[in-house]
Amino acid sequence: MSLKASEQLETNRYQLEILIPAEPFAEALAKVFVKKGKNISVPGFRKGKAPRLVIERMYGREVFYDDAVNMLYPKAVEDAMEEAGLTLADERVEFNLISVSEEDGVNFKITCTVKPEVTLKQYKGLAAERKIVTVDQTEIDAELERLQKRNSRIITVEDRPAAKGDTVEFDFDGYVDDQAFEGGKMENYSLKLGSEKFIPGFEEQIAGKSAGEEFDVTVTFPEDYYVETLKGKPAVFKCKLHEIKAVELPECDDEFARDVSEFDTLEELKNDIKAKIEHRKTHESDDDAEHQLVKALASGMTAEIPDVMVERRMDGNLRDFTYHVESQGVKFWEYLAHTGSTEEEFREQFRPQAEEQVKIRLALEKVAALEGISVSQEEIDAEYTRLAEQHDTGIDRVKKAIPQKEVTGDLTVKKAIDLIKETAVIQDVAEHTPKADDKKEEEEKKTVTVKGKGRTKSAVKEPDMIETTATEIDTAEST
Repeated sequence: MSLKASEQLETNRYQLEILIPAEPFAEALAKVFVKKGKNISVPGFRKGKAPRLVIERMYGREVFYDDAVNMLYPKAVEDAMEEAGLTLADERVEFNLISVSEEDGVNFKITCTVKPEVTLKQYKGLAAERKIVTVDQTEIDAELERLQKRNSRIITVEDRPAAKGDTVEFDFDGYVDDQAFEGGKMENYSLKLGSEKFIPGFEEQIAGKSAGEEFDVTVTFPEDYYVETLKGKPAVFKCKLHEIKAVELPECDDEFARDVSEFDTLEELKNDIKAKIEHRKTHESDDDAEHQLVKALASGMTAEIPDVMVERRMDGNLRDFTYHVESQGVKFWEYLAHTGSTEEEFREQFRPQAEEQVKIRLALEKVAALEGISVSQEEIDAEYTRLAEQHDTGIDRVKKAIPQKEVTGDLTVKKAIDLIKETAVIQDVAEHTPKADDKKEEEEKKTVTVKGKGRTKSAVKEPDMIETTATEIDTAEST
């Protein structure tokens, strides 16, 4: 397989003429015959037993040509791109077959978009700030409180009235203009006071009441209430409180420490909590410094980036976001309906993030090229093993989802990041020095959120240096 010609049509747009010689084309035809011939019926022969020449006489000499070309095409394009010193920016290319024959092989042209030429201002000695990690007592106390709540129990309250935070069980019967209304009556209804599930002012009037007590709750329906006939109307709910339940937290002492951990004393548990918080915050501080470095690297990069690279990254971010939403039990179309936006409008919000991701990736790939960074097969195998363990699946499934070329690229980029960090000038500070674009970046991260199962998560995450996604792995079996 060889590159016959390479012509630049415009910036980042090339046309390549590629030849697949007769010999590999003949070998591919033989393989296709073995695979496809067994399913072809020819009169006078048992199914799959007809010789190739007989099949070709009956169906035409070109019967196996398309499959053979498809078999050889990916490797032919890859080899030609490498020979031309180009890298595809988009796998979708325009294909034009010039000629195909067993005597001369396959001659074709492709028109494609390639990655741009990249120049870097600086990649060694970049500056960043790393926040000094401290752990406050309030952080330790907050984690202890979470442990207490996790190990709490529900008790029935009999010695005091209901209070905010309690869960009450009660009957209610609602009236507007002295008339009962549909949906206004319920028995043994369970409500956590302070949850704000009811009309404003309702829950506050239950607080202070005791089990067995009967009372009226007087409220006014909001002007924007979803039932037209109740909007802005005053209402009276006749209520009877049956039961009050509260959360009882365990005492925070040595016995508690032994129950919830492997430690014998509360002091040991506190020390462990402090160490874990310190480890987490150190990791976050290091990640933040790394992000500063790669942003500084990308800011000094010069390149005419093809729009298709940004569009592809936007598509990938949208797929990841959709996967995240639906993993929480919410259909993506339901989320769009809730936000009142179309898929295209929603996708467009990922553009600033995608632009930065593409710039950073290109800059890091340039560093790797300048430094001659490479990865070994052992490192590639280890990465496949790590990904399989991370996603709790088999290596074969991971390999099906992620081609080795992508894994190699990701590992190369990781090494480029390591090199940048090793040569960087990192200053440890108590607080970051404010920068003009910090506020803008924070606002961009908050533009898209997903709510579900008690969580709110930013859809616009930190720019990924690595392209491998959980979505690809988790959908591999169905593709």
